[in-house]
Order: sequence, then structure tokens, then C-alpha cells
Amino acid sequence: MPPEHEALLILTREQFPELDAVGCEVEVILKGASDRHFYRLNWQDGRESMVLMVYTLARRDNPKFVPATRRLEKIGAHVPHVMAFDEQRLCVWLQDLGRVDLQSYDQKSWELRRPLYEATLREAAKFHGVGETGLSPADLNELEPAFDEALYEWEQNYFLDHFVGGHLGREFGREEYQAAHEALKQLRRRLARLPRCLVHRDFQSQNVLIRGEDAWLVDYQGLRLGRAEYDLASLLYDPYVTLAPTERGELLRYYAAHRGLDLDELRDVFHLCAAQRLMQALGAYANLSRNLGKPHYQQHIPAAVSNLSEVCQQGRGLKDLRAFFEGGF
Repeated sequence: MPPEHEALLILTREQFPELDAVGCEVEVILKGASDRHFYRLNWQDGRESMVLMVYTLARRDNPKFVPATRRLEKIGAHVPHVMAFDEQRLCVWLQDLGRVDLQSYDQKSWELRRPLYEATLREAAKFHGVGETGLSPADLNELEPAFDEALYEWEQNYFLDHFVGGHLGREFGREEYQAAHEALKQLRRRLARLPRCLVHRDFQSQNVLIRGEDAWLVDYQGLRLGRAEYDLASLLYDPYVTLAPTERGELLRYYAAHRGLDLDELRDVFHLCAAQRLMQALGAYANLSRNLGKPHYQQHIPAAVSNLSEVCQQGRGLKDLRAFFEGGF
């Protein structure tokens, strides 16, 4: 066993003395673009495995994971139970939710996938029902900074710098992009004027684990105030999977009915948030593949561009954004 795994087991047995004499296989879990490290601890006496998350302070949202877990548990959301927490050593021991995520169902039939997506939307509805006025100053302090015009603008600039400029090599400050920049400004201003609720922030298929017929959420340390439609767009326009327009429409109708919302109003803001989210995703894919040594993220760019093009056709006031990305990946 590698020395670093031995060290992790020593820390684990300090938290769980009853495991002192139990053999354990340590399995590295490779997960996404995170700077956190995950390990599955498989105990040889037949008891349930657990997951150890080791994080750093390099990202400001990493320490927010445990408070976010406790907040989501209080409202009945399906999240992994925190079994132990060592704040000084930056370690969290978690209930093991298994290996099967929503993305792994991508090639299955819609009859099988639809109820899993509906279960996922029901989980989202639990925290989307928590509005800004229902949170105290202490509550807000535990969350990541809320979506406001400045954060929306940051996401848009991330898209411009890393995707439009870095990946496509376009000089987006030129006069020909003036109308597109105006569309960006109007988009962030429209979104910033809307009331906010709790949002996951990275609500995509790899961050939803499936256990039986239930959906369980992970990677929610970015929990903050924002628009529910941003989470919906993250899930329904997720470049990691394929959803037909009719399937996307069915799920949006399901969510609206589940929460008692007006479908037309929901769809209008949904398209705005989808444009915002997809631009953020394209900025991330370009940055990860070009600058951070993770070239496999480039494979998701064509799907994200295709989704963004569709959204810009359907959403009110979004057509001019196409000048930034049409004609190239």
C-alpha cells in the first residue's frame, strides 16, 4: 500500500477507533476537474464502504462543502451523510453513494432515463423552494457569493477570454462584436433583476448519483443564491449527455407542474440562464483543455456550442450572441 494511503488510514482510524484492526483497501476515485481528492475505503469485514474527501484551501468554496451538506440535509435533500469531519486536516468522511451517476444512463432508453431525470428535478425543487428572504445573515455567510450582475459578467468574461479569444482566436473587442457585447450586457442585467433562491451551481449529470430509483446530489459546495433556471439549464443542456428537444421540453413541463409554476414564464428565463450557463461551460472547457493540462475537456466543446446555438435561436434577445462563436469550434 502506498505511504499516502497508509497515512489516510491512520487518520481514518483516529476518527473511527472501532476500525483499528479492520483491513482496508483504498481505492482512488478519479473525479472531474476538482482540486480535491477522493478515496473509497473498502473495509474487509463486510461493513459498508465510505468515501474520504481530502480538500485544499486553494478554492474558496471547498470549505463550504460540510455546511452546505448540513443545510441540504435539513430540508430533506438527498446528499451524502457526513460521518466525520477533521477541519484542521481538511478531511471529510462521507457515506458512499456508489459509482453510478446520471451520465452513465446516457445511452439508455428514454423510458428508463425519464424517471431518473424527474427524480433529479424533484431534488432540485427542494432547495429551489428556499428563497432569499427565508435566509438569515448567518445563513448567507455560509453560502458562496450570490449570483448578481458582477458574477454574471465574470462568467461572460471567462467565456470571452478563454473560449472566444483563447480557443477560437477571435478579437472580440472589435467593432463587429458591438451588438453581441450589448446582448451580453442586457442578459446579465435582466438576470440580476430577478428574485433568487438556493441553487446548486453545477447541477449536471456527473454530479447526480443514482441509487435504485432515487437521485442523490454531490459537488454542491458552490451552493448560493441564484436562479432556479440556471440549475435547470445546467441539467437539461448538459453537454456531457444527449437530450432531444422533445425530452428537454417534457422535463421542463414536469418541473413547472411539480412546483406549480407558469411554464411560459419559466421557459423564458430558462433560455436566458441556458445561454449564461453554456457560455460559462465553454469558458471552462477551453481553460481546462488549453491551460490546465486536461485536454479531454475539449471533446465537450462541440456539444456545448450546438446547445448554445439552439438557445440563442429560441431565447428572447440572444440572437446577437451568435457572432462570438458561429463558424468554428
